[in-house]
Amino acid sequence: MGRAEERRARQRGGRRTAPRRSSGTPSVGAGDGAAGATPGGRAAARRAAARPAKARKSGIRALFTWKKILGTFFAVCLLGIGAFIVLYLMVDIPQGNAVAQRESNVYKYSDGSVLARAGTVNRESVSLDQVPKDVQHCFVAAENKTFYHDSGVDLKGTARGLLNTLRGRGTQGGSTITQQYVKNYYLDQNQTVTRKLKELVISLKVDQKYTKDQILAGYINTSYYGRGAYGIQAAAQAYYRVDARKLTVEQGAYLAALLQAPSQYDWAVASTTGKQLVKARWNYVLDNMVKQNWLDAGKRRTMTFPVPKDPRGTPGLEGQKGYLIDLANKQLEQKLMKDEGISQSQAEAEVVGRGWTITLNIDKKKQAALEKAVKAQLTSKLDPKRRKVDGDVQAGAVSVDPKTGKIVALYGGQDYFKHYTSNATRTDFQPASTFKPVILAAALESGARTQDGLPINANTIYDGTSGRQVVDHGSKVGFGPPNEDDRDYGPITVQTAMNQSVNSVFAQMGVDVGMQKVMSTAGDLGMDTKGMQAVPAQTLGSMGASPLEMAGIYATFDNHGKKVTPTIVAKAEGKSRSVTMADAIGDQVISRQAADTVTSVLTGVVDDGTARTSVAANAARDGQQVAGKTGTSDENRSAWFTGYTPDLVTSVGLFGEQPQPPYRHVSLTGATGLLPPPGRVNGGGYPAQIWAAYTFGVTDRAEFELDTNQGAAVQPPASQSPSQSPSQSPSKSASSSPPPSKSPSQSPSKSPSQSPSNSPSQSPSQSPSRTPSGGPSIENPLNPGGRQQLDSRQPAQ
Repeated sequence: MGRAEERRARQRGGRRTAPRRSSGTPSVGAGDGAAGATPGGRAAARRAAARPAKARKSGIRALFTWKKILGTFFAVCLLGIGAFIVLYLMVDIPQGNAVAQRESNVYKYSDGSVLARAGTVNRESVSLDQVPKDVQHCFVAAENKTFYHDSGVDLKGTARGLLNTLRGRGTQGGSTITQQYVKNYYLDQNQTVTRKLKELVISLKVDQKYTKDQILAGYINTSYYGRGAYGIQAAAQAYYRVDARKLTVEQGAYLAALLQAPSQYDWAVASTTGKQLVKARWNYVLDNMVKQNWLDAGKRRTMTFPVPKDPRGTPGLEGQKGYLIDLANKQLEQKLMKDEGISQSQAEAEVVGRGWTITLNIDKKKQAALEKAVKAQLTSKLDPKRRKVDGDVQAGAVSVDPKTGKIVALYGGQDYFKHYTSNATRTDFQPASTFKPVILAAALESGARTQDGLPINANTIYDGTSGRQVVDHGSKVGFGPPNEDDRDYGPITVQTAMNQSVNSVFAQMGVDVGMQKVMSTAGDLGMDTKGMQAVPAQTLGSMGASPLEMAGIYATFDNHGKKVTPTIVAKAEGKSRSVTMADAIGDQVISRQAADTVTSVLTGVVDDGTARTSVAANAARDGQQVAGKTGTSDENRSAWFTGYTPDLVTSVGLFGEQPQPPYRHVSLTGATGLLPPPGRVNGGGYPAQIWAAYTFGVTDRAEFELDTNQGAAVQPPASQSPSQSPSQSPSKSASSSPPPSKSPSQSPSKSPSQSPSNSPSQSPSQSPSRTPSGGPSIENPLNPGGRQQLDSRQPAQ
């Protein structure tokens, strides 16, 4: 056998092929069959056996030929086209239902009694000829520049939306004005494949049946603009007190911008970021009009933002009702956005005036008690006619059950009609020293140590010298805040520093712990820290926070470290669906021991600190155990007391705000005219008095169940008293009981009464003024109730 034949034999898998027989070789007879199965016969058999495998392989190839794949593709396409044709023939343009779906919502207290009925339809249709042409173009420029030329649908965007719906990823996807009108007027906001397919078909038919002007008129007359206004006529009256026919281009651009997020972009209640976003949207609309040759570029450059007028009150929402309903609507909207993947504007349209029965967690008796306490302790003492500053005083409060997370009472302001912004949820004032417990919680949770290597706890000694420069591993960081009244405390325990709200101690502690850890802990506890800088100045509470937010943080302390997210909605029931709110009690975000230690320390603030007079010595206390913290910002622009008993947490804030636009923050000093000169309003004063009058009237005597051996609420462990003065950083532990000489012995008039006489020594790099100059990053537009980082001045108390 030649080498080539041998190689072929190996490739076939057989042995060496037998040599061919010569013609002279005897033939094999019939009886020699078995023996005749010579190597040549075996090779033939192997070749035969190999043929089926090749056949199978070629069969698979044949199954996936390009012709068959292409044919299958075309078959699927034809099937889809056929299905769409059937759907197109079966689905007709339904009767409009926009008006039929608008019904008043019913809001109830937790006991089932009716709080209010709200959401009566505020809608008046106008023909398109009553809307200036330039204003019409505002809506087209904002939502659908190709409106006058397209077929009414965005196929690519619709396909993307369908795919996202199938994947459960929400509503991302394009939508034309025609599609939005169809959704508003003929369908609902439900995010299902069926609804989206109907929207596509009906939009095509509507585009064929009606003119573009008719569709545009339908769109601007059925859209929701916020403030309970449906349609451009109601919106023009709600925001500018004019009829639609008198709207300017600038005003029309604002109304068009509103449609993206009505309540978020309402100038009267928008956060700083919300105002920045709606201005950007307003500019976007006008710039698009220039690009479309609908607006002269020169005229565009002269236009200024048209600030809307303040909202008018809606009958039935006077007093505190409007504040309660507003928060309930927002929390329900957020739930719908999360569950159904819809946008904020869609969620608002689904909630306002849609016939919901919404039961709140508000306890009718506690709500009345909170309103009574604010009136008795504060508002009855204000007289704006005699003292201008009295007209600048705003109060807000939120009361939460720490075991359930229910908001049982809320005070949003003097009257929803008179002050549209809720003081209970606003985030534009500094929480000041009420932030100090968060720093201690971060230290305890992370096992932080001083720069001398000693563990930080209630007994750790710090230097309480006013204005002492904060040190980071031997280097000064350029930040040395003064204490209240520039008072020097010398070496004191953390417990005493908390009792007396000593700024210099907590500024150093924040750096010892690490400001990143401090802000991370704040976020875990429930503060919206997005956009906040982790700088030492934040140790003084120079960010913004709301009473709602602070109540949640302290409720988490009270709940032994399990996250509490205050919730006002108990349940919401519509005609065809019900919504179950998420559990307000979340995971363990700090250890029980850390949370309980903070609580133990905060009992000292009440019994032997800045809240002693108003809370501890209050005649109505009757032995009730209380933990809490005062806070007073620099320049006296805000004053706080956030405190809690074992079964109730309440945060009270007082804010100085000019009553007229632009509503600047101002000092509270001199308010009521009843305080000793200079009349500084501090957290241990009116806020603590409101808290005590309310809390001691609605709670029963109870004791904290604490898993800790530290702090004022428990017997402190024996420890060695300091034998030397501390250095720049703490160096020794000591008893949590403050030395007698450091215990407050002054009369109430000696409590903090004025801002520090000298400004803190700090470098620009660490100053709170290094926070974003625009203020703030407040909240994602889809997340109402979010936060504002403030221009920070040093809180002193």
